[in-house]
Amino acid sequence: MSGRAGRPHSGVGLLAVAGALGAALVFLSAVPAAAEVAAPTGATDPPALRATTRCHLTDPRLPELSGLVVVGNRMLAMNDGGDRAAVYLLDGGCRVVDVHSAPIDPYDPEDMAVGADGTVWLADTGDNSMNRPTVALLALRPNGSTGVYRMTYPDGPHDAEALLLAPDGTPYIVTKEVLGSSGVYRPLTALAQGATVGMGKVATVNVTLTGTPGGPVGRAGQLMITGGAVSSDGHHLALRTYTDAYVWPLTGSDVAGALTAAPQRIALPPSPQGEAISFTADGRQLVVASEQLPSDISVVPLPARRTAAVAGTRSTGPVPGLTDFSRSGLSPLTSGVIAAVVATVLVWVAGKLRRQPRA
Repeated sequence: MSGRAGRPHSGVGLLAVAGALGAALVFLSAVPAAAEVAAPTGATDPPALRATTRCHLTDPRLPELSGLVVVGNRMLAMNDGGDRAAVYLLDGGCRVVDVHSAPIDPYDPEDMAVGADGTVWLADTGDNSMNRPTVALLALRPNGSTGVYRMTYPDGPHDAEALLLAPDGTPYIVTKEVLGSSGVYRPLTALAQGATVGMGKVATVNVTLTGTPGGPVGRAGQLMITGGAVSSDGHHLALRTYTDAYVWPLTGSDVAGALTAAPQRIALPPSPQGEAISFTADGRQLVVASEQLPSDISVVPLPARRTAAVAGTRSTGPVPGLTDFSRSGLSPLTSGVIAAVVATVLVWVAGKLRRQPRA
């Protein structure tokens, strides 16, 4: 990865919109307890049947929409890829009304979040070949300054497409695993410009086959986490696959603790390559979108009741230090999961390697 910090061109106005969100961004160094998360096997009532289309995205500048954040009645969007860090401001009709870019050449940006001080964070964490020595968070601040903050996993490279930014500013990276057992990582110390910070694994999220259609890789897409979001009121967090969303209640900034509960699973509208997810400004609905053009940006209501069933087991315990951090084993997978992986892994590899990101 190459990252060059500098001042972006005009376009700070769109970040000022996000800046209205409030207090300063803080990175805490304490690491919460580890948790293995049990995702539900049974769907709730079918919210996808009640999903509505907010608007149709057709702008050729956003062919690979991978990150999305709702800010008031507007949306911030980013592409998967590109040779500059860029954020697009969309109005309610999916029209691009402003662009903010910075002279940072990303490796493979995949998700986006907005901090309490209005800083837009891009998760440059994609790693299709799983050979990156570091990943990075890219900061585009309301005052026009930028930052590149590198991190490293304790257990080797991972492909990751989901970023959860806790209300206190702590970032959590969620990996994308073809077998449905994704790791949740966070920095062990405060991020620092020009330094590489180690991460610790604080949770494992296990998802299973759901039967929900959609995505580019068949049934295996039901197991791959492709995006994440925390509601602006700090009350919920969400992760999505190509086909489904999982929503947890959040208290304070304890993301790892929240993930120990059973989530609500929500079947999402079918899409060719669904990766983007956000909450509406009031936190009562999800907003989801897909790569490829034209693309629908859809609004999906949250179920009124938690009726999800729990699959597998979950456990908690202390997080070991960086040098002796142990890898979590995969949860037992059913023969159906294994069959789905065998049937689709070649398609997945071919699709994900359709482009080679810059080193």
